[in-house]
Amino acid sequence: MNVFSTGGIPAPSAFRRALRGFVPPRLVLSCLAFLVLAVAPVAFSGESGAASPTRAEVSEKKTGLKELRGQIETLRKEMAAAQGARADAADRIKDIEREISATQRELHGLSGQRDRARAALKDLGAQERTLGRRLDELRAQLEDMARRQYFQGRPDALRLLLDGKDANQMARDLYYLAAIGNARGQLLRETETLLERKQATSEAMRERARELSAIEARQKEQHARLLAQRERRKETLAEISSKISRQRKEIGQLQRDEKQLARLVARLDRIIAARNAPRREGARTAEPNKQPPGRGSAPGLVNEHTPEALPAGSFAALKGSLRLPVRGTLTNRFGGARQEGGAWKGLFIRAPQGSDVKAIAAGRVVFADWLRGFGNLLIVDHGGGYLSIYGYNDAVLKQVGEDVRGGDPIASAGNSGGNPESGLYFELRHRGQPVDPLKWVDLK
Repeated sequence: MNVFSTGGIPAPSAFRRALRGFVPPRLVLSCLAFLVLAVAPVAFSGESGAASPTRAEVSEKKTGLKELRGQIETLRKEMAAAQGARADAADRIKDIEREISATQRELHGLSGQRDRARAALKDLGAQERTLGRRLDELRAQLEDMARRQYFQGRPDALRLLLDGKDANQMARDLYYLAAIGNARGQLLRETETLLERKQATSEAMRERARELSAIEARQKEQHARLLAQRERRKETLAEISSKISRQRKEIGQLQRDEKQLARLVARLDRIIAARNAPRREGARTAEPNKQPPGRGSAPGLVNEHTPEALPAGSFAALKGSLRLPVRGTLTNRFGGARQEGGAWKGLFIRAPQGSDVKAIAAGRVVFADWLRGFGNLLIVDHGGGYLSIYGYNDAVLKQVGEDVRGGDPIASAGNSGGNPESGLYFELRHRGQPVDPLKWVDLK
């Protein structure tokens, strides 16, 4: 018997058996595409409600990013060639520290993928439970409708016509039967649609689960690789630590490293200026010469806050409201005398290895590589000629060309480059000149 006809109504038990055995038409692919679009994360567009970029704008941005990375890579090779003329003990750990940084960057990316996959899986599970509850409600309504018709003994339309009863009563009965048929049809169509959606949701959940499993396997593999890399670095450092320590105390070495950073900043400043609007006249980059009198070491000065998202605007307007990039103790300050000779052009913040280093404000990464004397180094352009510099990192988590917001994790603190202590070396520069970071930050 066809349980969905407008003819005889089966007993409730028969109806339940038929309903449980119902198999809807397969529209899985189309429903799955709909659900994937529904749960896909929305791409960051800068402002909520902003119009999506056009294809031409996306293409132009990709081309610009490719050109920028090409320019920075050329600069990196030129500096590496210049470094090659002078041997340095710390260079023996350069490749290992680069590998450690790259592995941690991939692990950081995998963590983000894992979190998104878990969130999507959780959302799909919630959708499946909602669909299941609605299907249960529809089944209950259909069973109740069938039960009431069965016990009321209402005849079908053909029997009403053959019985020849009163025309008015027959019209009322036919209207009743039509209304019941329409209601039942709507319930069945909704049931069919929900079954298809539930099936598509289940398939999407299985796909997300497979994706999550693959991500976690990759994480495990990369974690093992990271441990092996750290062991290699530890062994190499044990062999050359005394030589590194001796070289770091040489005033000539320190001056060469500082000049190298100054040249890098000057070259980056020119690349940035060429890509943006022309500078006002007289605003030329220059290597720093004299440092203002500093306070040297700063025992007891502790930074307990890290950056957060700040309102959009010029970087200069943020002076006095910034946060230092990492929590820790300031052991050396801008302008203070260095034991090796010369003066500090930035801050050193002692912090445990792996501590989050965050961007002090919005900007774009213009350098992310290993540099002699500063280890894994990252530089962010904030516009207006302002650069923030983050050195000695255990890992840099961003690449050249990536946009960052204030408070975004961009690196993890460490002691790369042969630095004896774990922490972060931090500088602020304006048009090539170092400025005192403590005049720009709020430590309260």
